[in-house]
Amino acid sequence: MQGKDTCDIYCYDEEKVNRIQQLMTNVDLLKVAKLFKALSDENRAKIVYSLCEDDELCVCDIANIIGSTVANTSHHLRTLHKQGIVKYRREGKLVFYSLDDEHMRQLMLIGLEHVEEVKANV
Repeated sequence: MQGKDTCDIYCYDEEKVNRIQQLMTNVDLLKVAKLFKALSDENRAKIVYSLCEDDELCVCDIANIIGSTVANTSHHLRTLHKQGIVKYRREGKLVFYSLDDEHMRQLMLIGLEHVEEVKANV
């Protein structure tokens, strides 16, 4: 027995399917999936949110904000850096992180807005 969220019969619009499949060959959805995967960890999401609230934070500040060790925080920051989400600069013995660009701030803010909207409609 199928649920109400599936079609009762199998059919598809071949023109739409072919058009969208062709469009998908021109975009890198794997990189987009990896971007969202990097953000799917709560600590990494906290880091990105923190960097939305302050343009630049040192590793020690971030560790204290998210309630984690410097080593664990550094691991998360390396993951975010590899995905192009954050960038860093060195100042003497300190390392400061910031969002790589405005898109990351927008993604986080849109995500938070979506969560609030879903909460209100459930």
